[in-house]
Amino acid sequence: MSVLTLAEAPTSGPVDRELLTALAAGDEATWHTTVRRYEALLRSAARVVLRSDADVDEAVQRTWVLLLRNADRINDPQCLPGWLSTTARREALSILRGQQRAIPSEDVADRVAPDDTDMATALMDEELRRALDEAVEKLPLSQRLIVQALLREPASYDAVSQELGIPRGSLGPLRGRAVRALRAQLEPSLR
Repeated sequence: MSVLTLAEAPTSGPVDRELLTALAAGDEATWHTTVRRYEALLRSAARVVLRSDADVDEAVQRTWVLLLRNADRINDPQCLPGWLSTTARREALSILRGQQRAIPSEDVADRVAPDDTDMATALMDEELRRALDEAVEKLPLSQRLIVQALLREPASYDAVSQELGIPRGSLGPLRGRAVRALRAQLEPSLR
């Protein structure tokens, strides 16, 4: 594979302001001539960075789009070959950087937790929550109030103590008895 340098690029005919004006205006004949004239140069510049033909095609296409958008901004018409070569190389580097950041989708699926729980898990969670609610309702009033307060995830035991009017030191033992009573009710249904 030979790489064309700027000096070896086909340059039959000078690049002048009229050519750039015609390109900016979208003149079809001028575009075909320009593409034929500089296609090999762009491919060579992109091929230095990229190996895949599809990626080279993408870099060349991006370069033509950028020329279409910027033809009227090129101040020195003689700089067109250099501008095209540099732009193609930059676009190729951009494509390469994008590929290096990309993670194959199989790897992503292995690393990301699923957003939705499956229906069986949701039904089991709902059934367990219903069984817990029923078991809590069977507790003596003081234990039931403590469990319900703790299930709301209060800021502290002091908050629960104030809410229920129960001394803070009594909360631990009452909670312990409530948990043992709940366990006794729920364990047979979990087996």
